[in-house]
Amino acid sequence: MAGSDESAQASEGTTRQAEGAAQRYLSRVDRRRQFLVGSGIALAIASLAAVALGPTTIAPGDVVRIVLAGPNVETVDATIVWNIRLPRVVGAIVIGVGLSLAGTVMQSVLNNPLGSPYTLGLSHAAMFGAAVAIVGLDGGTMAAESLGLGAFDPYVVTASAFLASMASAGIILALAKYRGASPETMILTGIAIGSLCTAATTAIQYFASQSDLASIVFWSFGDVGRMTWRTVGILTVVVVLGLGYTLRHSWTYNALDAGDETARSVGVNVDAARNRGMVLASLITALAVAFVGIVGFVGLVVPHLVRKVIGNDKAFLLPASASVGALLLVVSDTAARTALAPTVLPVGIVTSFVGAPFFIYLVVRGKEYWSQ
Repeated sequence: MAGSDESAQASEGTTRQAEGAAQRYLSRVDRRRQFLVGSGIALAIASLAAVALGPTTIAPGDVVRIVLAGPNVETVDATIVWNIRLPRVVGAIVIGVGLSLAGTVMQSVLNNPLGSPYTLGLSHAAMFGAAVAIVGLDGGTMAAESLGLGAFDPYVVTASAFLASMASAGIILALAKYRGASPETMILTGIAIGSLCTAATTAIQYFASQSDLASIVFWSFGDVGRMTWRTVGILTVVVVLGLGYTLRHSWTYNALDAGDETARSVGVNVDAARNRGMVLASLITALAVAFVGIVGFVGLVVPHLVRKVIGNDKAFLLPASASVGALLLVVSDTAARTALAPTVLPVGIVTSFVGAPFFIYLVVRGKEYWSQ
């Protein structure tokens, strides 16, 4: 009888532990879902405010009515909303989603907290490609010479920046394959390529004419004001497909976080998953940087901020990072447009001011932060 009582008590204790674990898991899931909903609501409010604010303030209710009425209404406010502010805000949302998604994937496949499109040199490669197009392919022009403003041929420069960024990603993947596709190889190769592209860009600037130099500097500023409905459409298709792909393979990225050996033991083709993730992240980054210039640190900062709140489960981290990344870029661009009005700052300046201190913090904390 005593043995039966002990067995029953042990069984009851195990059942209670299982129920407690299930309750804690459901509580975490609820908290993550609440975070997703909350970030989505915050993004909607920030987007509405971004469209409403500017040199000409438009009431939020009027903004909603103008958007619902469609782009064919010919009024001053409708023209401002549909032709100027809405492409900018939607572009900021899509680029924020894309860069945050790329950073989350890179940090997972490389298993390194410093992995991001910016730190791996893809943005610097795009900068080099733009400089080559402006100086060597006559892609630079002076739109307002009297004001000293640099401008450029959007098609030639964008195509050259995109090809250079993708070429950089190709070199990283090729060398990684040659050396066994280790994360360390990819990171070190990316850092080396970024430094090389920076040096080459500096050399081009040194020999460039004053007008071409102004065009290069102007392009390097990340500015979502360059987005048009056509570029928004192209980038949206790529980012949505990329988000769908990463969510479908979120379990694979969770396995990679546990280490290569653990991932292989559960059936993950580690090299293929790492290469595909890098290609996808590089494609999204190359398009975003080619369209708007360098917007630094979004892909580095956002995944860490979100991970601190909801954990590292990619099924939630990927969409949450995308939402918060869009929110960060919309808020940063709104601040850049309104803080020193009528002067409009490029959003890349704002994100760099936010991201650079956080990058230093990550370097100092290192693995201690990553393991939390």
